[in-house]
Amino acid sequence: MKYNFASDNTASVAPEAWAAMASANSGYEPGYGEDSWTAKASDLIRELFETDCEVFFTFNGTAANSLALASMCQSYHSIICHEMAHIETDECGAPEFYSNGTKVLLAGGDNGKIDLNAVKDIAQRRSDVHFPKSKVISVTQPTEMGTVYTTDDLEAIGELAKSLSLRLHMDGARFFNALASLDVTAKEISWQCGVDVLCLGGTKLGMPVGDAVVFFNKELAYEFEYRCKQAGQLASKMRFLSAPWVGMLENKTYLKHARHANNCAQSLAEQLSQFSEIKLVAPVEANGVFAHFPDHVHKSLKDKGWRYYNFIAKGGARLMCSWNTNEQDITDFINDIRSSL
Repeated sequence: MKYNFASDNTASVAPEAWAAMASANSGYEPGYGEDSWTAKASDLIRELFETDCEVFFTFNGTAANSLALASMCQSYHSIICHEMAHIETDECGAPEFYSNGTKVLLAGGDNGKIDLNAVKDIAQRRSDVHFPKSKVISVTQPTEMGTVYTTDDLEAIGELAKSLSLRLHMDGARFFNALASLDVTAKEISWQCGVDVLCLGGTKLGMPVGDAVVFFNKELAYEFEYRCKQAGQLASKMRFLSAPWVGMLENKTYLKHARHANNCAQSLAEQLSQFSEIKLVAPVEANGVFAHFPDHVHKSLKDKGWRYYNFIAKGGARLMCSWNTNEQDITDFINDIRSSL
């Protein structure tokens, strides 16, 4: 295999995250999140968002999303999300499982962004006891098509949620890439827009493992630690889950790596545009490129050792760049496309 564009989580661990883990690997610390590294990581997240919030660490994004949504819903409620949202297509029913049956209702929208009229229609479709009561709007930032919700987009979603008495959840698996793309503060695209709970991704940024569940609405965090324990998400040596966050949050290292990944995606998209046979299928706004290749190009690239997903982009290629992607990777990929054409 030459290189894996399948996901940004196929990259190695960023050096700052690795160094923080090495620093944490000394002496004794209390277990189960009572250690100094977890406290420091939580405080750095509060500094990032410039607000007091509750912070919990999980092993992965599926657990973060599912447990967060379970804390926001009862089993007879429903969650409204985009039809391509990760909680619908790639989490094996975990949101429904951990919420004891909360129903996921799907809305359309161009380029992965949820259509607010569709959300309003679903939320107001029925109010009788025979239909699951809408409780949460869930948005993915950036979307599953690599597009980014702007501050105006999120403010409109937040206003709609408030008008419908709905809570707002954000799947931020690549939140830092959106932050770098928009060049705004973290609070401007989270709690200031009405986000109640954010699942903040670390693995795709360059950490070895782990996501953070950030409760801006602290009432929803009530007994969340019990959910984590019951779901097998309470790490005994929590410092090794939280220490990488310290390495990535200090000195705004997260922006360096997110910007690099985003810039690589822009470079890749620009070079793909030289081929008339290849069409970009969504704007490139973060660290993902979505493009349609001729069938024989797909086969040739796979034969040459390249790996990427094509089911996510409805038959197209999803090409993810990471903190570790470099120009030579892109050049090699483009050269192999050229020879395939």
